[in-house]
Amino acid sequence: MSNLKLLLLSAVSCVVFLAGCGGGGDEGPDSEGGADATSAATAEPAGSSTVAGTINFAGTAPSPQQLNLDRECQELRDTPATSQQVVVNDDGTLRWVFVYVKEGLGDQQFGVSSEEVVLDQSGCMYEPHVIGIQTGQTLKILNSDPLLHNIHAMPEQNRPFNFGMPTAGQEREQSFRVPEVMVRIKCDVHPWMESWAGVTEHPYHAVSGDDGNFSIENLPAGDYVIEAWHERFGTQTQNVTVGDGESATVDFSFGGEAASS
Repeated sequence: MSNLKLLLLSAVSCVVFLAGCGGGGDEGPDSEGGADATSAATAEPAGSSTVAGTINFAGTAPSPQQLNLDRECQELRDTPATSQQVVVNDDGTLRWVFVYVKEGLGDQQFGVSSEEVVLDQSGCMYEPHVIGIQTGQTLKILNSDPLLHNIHAMPEQNRPFNFGMPTAGQEREQSFRVPEVMVRIKCDVHPWMESWAGVTEHPYHAVSGDDGNFSIENLPAGDYVIEAWHERFGTQTQNVTVGDGESATVDFSFGGEAASS
């Protein structure tokens, strides 16, 4: 085992020990039970409108980039692990784009969803690569691997957290107090492991899937600014107006000449 890896494992073991003794730095407003800050919101999503669309990729799709996993991680997988930074689907659409209502909801408040958002560590990869979550909503973090990972969230507006999960079957819960697009989450033991969380104070967000599509439902009628974020290509925005019971289409295109700075 290399000296670098021994140092990493030693550092993370210290994090695990401190966290178990209440000194790991993850207790407080954004740790378990952090949803109290938004529990006063009472208005539930009650709209009947939908904004949906497709994230297209412009240009030549890059070949999947195989990741250089260490031996113990390779043994957990049936297939090679590839980078999730730019994933172009077979139909020329782009996966892992976070889309949300950036403007237009005014001062409305929305009750926190009781549904948990799950982030798993499986085969030495985060699943899913990009998530959307409300402020105060529970983020359930799982470790499906029989080895040590650490979860290191690096927000700029929220309180960071960093703790170890050394055994399979472990679960931890976290939450975010304030909106932030985006929050990077990484593993210090396995540096290729990375995930992103889009935190909004409302439930109107989505992530493009393996068909490149997204759908934001139950919106009130109104005029909105819709923003799409991609970790490599930046952000794009479009304005849209949608009436009661209506569905509006908003498509984006990233990559090549369409990439934003």
